[in-house]
Amino acid sequence: MAMRWCAVPALLATFAGAAWAADCPSLLQGSLPKLHAKESIDLCQRFAGKPLVIVNTASFCGFAPQFKGLEALYQRYKDQGLEVVGVPSNDFKQESKDGAETAKVCYVNYGVTFTMTEPQSVRGADAVPLFKALAQQSSAPKWNFYKYIVDRQGNVIANFSSLTKPDSPEFIEAVEKALASKF
Repeated sequence: MAMRWCAVPALLATFAGAAWAADCPSLLQGSLPKLHAKESIDLCQRFAGKPLVIVNTASFCGFAPQFKGLEALYQRYKDQGLEVVGVPSNDFKQESKDGAETAKVCYVNYGVTFTMTEPQSVRGADAVPLFKALAQQSSAPKWNFYKYIVDRQGNVIANFSSLTKPDSPEFIEAVEKALASKF
């Protein structure tokens, strides 16, 4: 009889782990290295249950001034749970190969405080799993500063081209829809 009771905590731990995995949407499986830091971002741990704006960025793109609009959006809605995730990419040949230079553009030039990762591939077979999942749910980025709005369940509810600014009415409407979503 004692053997059975000893197995219960292990069994409960297994189910708790399975429940946590079930609560984490496939979109957020995995991790990415944080920009100019020695740490990795566990996407599930950091972002599960939160509305997200995910954007592929490039420091030397003509759309780089959108960093200011994305930061303003983050400041406006972060207390309501919104997270903004910037993923620099050289897929369109407009990002530095040096993470320190990318960090300078984001943090110093534009005052970014939202989460930024080290440069990653966001298109095709080499895309990181996050962007493969985004592409499966909607489409792959067509250029830099392609923006995805993700609800609390990990579903892409809207995507926007580089031409859509972070303060545009349709973008704000999609962000507010994601904020209103329930987990």
